[in-house]
Amino acid sequence: MAIGRRALAECRVAFDVVAEAWQAQALAQAVGGLLAVSGPQELRGEARGLSEASGRAGILADPAALRSGGPRAAQLTEVANPWRALDALGTLLGEVGIALVGVACDTDEEGLYWQCIEAIDAADESSDHVRAMLQRLALCERDRERRRDRDREWAAGAALGGERAARSPDPAEPTASPP
Repeated sequence: MAIGRRALAECRVAFDVVAEAWQAQALAQAVGGLLAVSGPQELRGEARGLSEASGRAGILADPAALRSGGPRAAQLTEVANPWRALDALGTLLGEVGIALVGVACDTDEEGLYWQCIEAIDAADESSDHVRAMLQRLALCERDRERRRDRDREWAAGAALGGERAARSPDPAEPTASPP
């Protein structure tokens, strides 16, 4: 992601920005595909959506606008830290969108303008998937922390002579009502 952000920052002409937008979509497709196959279970459906949306965006790429060497995303073999990868990807997609708006506003060429508009839409759709996955990860982490805290309270109560640790009820847990 850092390479993509640096390459985007170094773009000097409109077609380079469009090429970097395509590179970012290829990266989003690769990250989504890897997370759909081997990422956390709670992300797999949304990751599949990211991969598919980014793949559709890649179809929009103009091969003449691409730099030599093909997509850098082909080098990606794993996503070791989904949170960091998705956070960085979200940042990259946001920067791509901003750069594309600048190109679209500056161009007098209708074809380039519409290519930028389509790429902006694609980056936005991919960003939506990334945000949804980051939110899901945050919710899952919060739930894990609650369970960990509850387990510590119970263990502390057991260590004090088997008495149940005092705790406030978790609104996510079902409660029994008296008969």
